[in-house]
Amino acid sequence: MLTILVVTALAVLALVTQLGILILQRSYPAQGRMVAVGGATLHVVDIGPREAPGPPIVMLHGASSNLEVMRRPLGDQLAAQHRVILIDRPGHGWSTRASRADSTPAVQARMIDEALTKLGVDSAIFVVHSWSGALGARLALDYGARVAGLVMLAPVTHPWRGGVGWYNKAVARPVIGPLLAYTITLPLGYFLAAPGARGVFLPQAMPDGFVADSATPLLLRPREFLANAHDLVTLKADVAGQAPRYGEIRVPVTVISGDADKTVSTAIHSRPFVAAVPGARLIVLPGVGHMIQHAAPDVVAAEIEAMIGRMSTHAAAAAR
Repeated sequence: MLTILVVTALAVLALVTQLGILILQRSYPAQGRMVAVGGATLHVVDIGPREAPGPPIVMLHGASSNLEVMRRPLGDQLAAQHRVILIDRPGHGWSTRASRADSTPAVQARMIDEALTKLGVDSAIFVVHSWSGALGARLALDYGARVAGLVMLAPVTHPWRGGVGWYNKAVARPVIGPLLAYTITLPLGYFLAAPGARGVFLPQAMPDGFVADSATPLLLRPREFLANAHDLVTLKADVAGQAPRYGEIRVPVTVISGDADKTVSTAIHSRPFVAAVPGARLIVLPGVGHMIQHAAPDVVAAEIEAMIGRMSTHAAAAAR
């Protein structure tokens, strides 16, 4: 009798999940174009004037999110004067991935490099947040000619003590992971999405309407939740492998972190990274938490403009 009840409950939850997927995808449709890369597709939103002087700005989001987290307010602000390219990382938002191997910064860097080639972008300034700190560093290491500059917001760059949340570990496991993802994740996550997002903003307040405006509920779809879990559980080993190479980075780098960030430690990540990368600059914002692009968009925009200005000065000097 108990077995029948469990199977029935799982079946009902699976049906609820499938209905929820349809509702979410109709509520938060893709906003850009799809670019085929390495057996997968990347969802790209290209905004701002194409003829704007200087390199385009490519924005890459962190874990548990999608490109909309980078678009509002910072991406839209930058797009007033620059071409801005926002990309859903593989497996997130409306981007797909070919296999579980697509969870590593190395593979995602290759996919993004390929997508930019197809978009006709030779080099760009990359603005990366959180998880994508490792991705931005990998782009600078493996595709240095593609990276005109790198602006890193609360980046993950080094291994840390401990691991990730138990639920992500469980979801990343074979069999049990898909079972959880296709039954309880969406119904349960619907009630937890707002409190979870609110915690990432602390000590700042989460903007009103953030969950809906950022299309955060798309994360609750099984295939995206599984992709996000794989990204998180493999990241520590990935940054441990690439950290010894950071001294090879030769592109302009500015790192902006908050001293109140409880999600990604400035002491563990930003400070050692800046110490390892020649010429890198570090800006630590007092009283600011993890969501730098929301807490201090004007500061980030000013640093991007300053980086572009320094590039123009160097280019003019070289032409003399």
